[in-house]
Amino acid sequence: MARVLLALVIVVVAFTVYALVDCLMVPKSRVKALPRVAWVFIIILFTPIGGILWLVIGRGRRSNTPPVRAMGPDDDPDFLGTIRPVRDPDDDERLRDLERRLAETDDEQDNPRADR
Repeated sequence: MARVLLALVIVVVAFTVYALVDCLMVPKSRVKALPRVAWVFIIILFTPIGGILWLVIGRGRRSNTPPVRAMGPDDDPDFLGTIRPVRDPDDDERLRDLERRLAETDDEQDNPRADR
C-alpha cells in the first residue's frame, strides 16, 4: 500500500511540475480565462485539480495557421512591382560616347598598318 501511495505522490508531483512549467512557458496569447499569475496559484494550491483545470480551460489551443513572417522589401513581389527604374538622362549620351570609342578602338586593331 505504501508503494502505491508513493507512486501516486510521485505522479501527482510530476504532473503539477509539468502543468506549472507549461503555464509559465506558454505564450501570453494562449493563456485563457485568467491571468497567468492566477493560474500559477491555482496549479500550486489545488494540486492536481489545478493542473487539470489549466490543461482543460486555461491553455488555449494552437492555431492551425502558420505565424506571419515579416518580409523584407526585396522579397515582396508587390513592392518590387511598384519600383520604376530611375533613368539618368546623361546615361544615353555616355553610352553613345563609349560605343563610339569602342568602334574606333576596333577599327585601329583591325588595321594596324593604316597609320604607317
